[in-house]
Amino acid sequence: DNRISELPAEIGRCTQMQKLMLSGNQLQKLPDEMAACTQLELLRISANRFAELPEWLLALPRLSWLAFAGNPYCEANETRALRQNPIDLIDWHHLEIRQKLGEGASGVIHHAKWQQTPQRKIDVAVKLFKGNITSDGLPRSEKAACIGAGNHSNLISVNGKINNHPADTKGLVMSLIDPGFRNLAKPPSLDSCTRDIYAIDTKFAFGAALRIAHGIASAALQLHGKGIMHGDLYAHNILHNETGDCLLGDFGAASFFPLENRPRADALQRIEVRALGCLLQEMLERLELRDENQDSMNALMALQTACLQENSAVRPLFSEILQVLETLQKVSQSA
Repeated sequence: DNRISELPAEIGRCTQMQKLMLSGNQLQKLPDEMAACTQLELLRISANRFAELPEWLLALPRLSWLAFAGNPYCEANETRALRQNPIDLIDWHHLEIRQKLGEGASGVIHHAKWQQTPQRKIDVAVKLFKGNITSDGLPRSEKAACIGAGNHSNLISVNGKINNHPADTKGLVMSLIDPGFRNLAKPPSLDSCTRDIYAIDTKFAFGAALRIAHGIASAALQLHGKGIMHGDLYAHNILHNETGDCLLGDFGAASFFPLENRPRADALQRIEVRALGCLLQEMLERLELRDENQDSMNALMALQTACLQENSAVRPLFSEILQVLETLQKVSQSA
C-alpha cells in the first residue's frame, strides 16, 4: 500500500507550489504549515479520511479549484443528495451503443440510441464509469453530483442511470450535445500549470463572452444552492457555440458540502468565484476589439478584478455576479 497517511510539516515551505494532487490516500488532516502555501491554486484531496476542512484552507488567497469528495466530511451530504433526487433506471438492453464520443479519467462516453418507448427511439450520450479512483476523485461522487445538480439550461441533462449492465458497470444516460458545440479551451500543460491553453486565433465577441460568463455563473449558483462545488470550473470543461450558448460539464472533481453551515458554504463558493474570475480574465484577454460601450467594458473588468481579490472574504457571491452580468447583457443588447 503506497498511500500516505500524513504529510510532513516541511511541505509548508513550498510557498511557490501552485498545484497539489493528493486524492486516494489516507490523510486525515493537512499540516497547518500549509497555510504559508499562498500560491496554491489547485488542490485535490478526494478519497481520503478528512472529517473536516481546515479554516486556513478556505482563506488561501489564490485557491480556485478544490476537490474533496469521498471523505467522511461529505459522505452524508452525498448520500442525502441521491436520496432527494430519485432518477429513472434505464435498462441496458434498451440502449444501442454506437461510436465513442470521448474518454476522460473517470469514464468513456458513447453515442447511443435509446428505445425510450416501443414507438420512440432517441439519440443520447451514455457515460460508462471505469470504477477506479482518478486524480480528481471517485466516479461514484461524480455520478452523485451529475444527478444532484438538477435541470439547468447550462448543464448537461441526465435522463437516467443504467440498470442491468451485464458486467454491472455503472453509467448515466445523458442528453446528446449538438455537434456545433466545442470546448472553450484545452486543459493546462506542464508549462501553463494551472491555466488552460487557448488556440492562438481564439477571439470572443463581447456579447458572446457575456453570455458564456452569465451561463456558467448561473449554473454554478444552482450547484452551490444544492450543496455541490464543481471543483473544476475551467474553460476546458465548458462547451460553447459561436453565439455564446454554453454548457458546464465534467463533474469528476465535484464535491458535496453541508448547506447548514452558511459561512463555510459561502467560503467554498468564493473559491469557485475565483475560478470564474480566471475565466473572465482569459476571455477579456481575447476579446474582439470593436466599438463596445466603454462603461460596459470597464464594468466587466471591474467584476473580474473583484472575483480575483486575494482576500477571498470580500469576493462577490454568484448571485451578485449574475446581477452585474444581467445588467451588462441588457446594455449590450440595447446598444
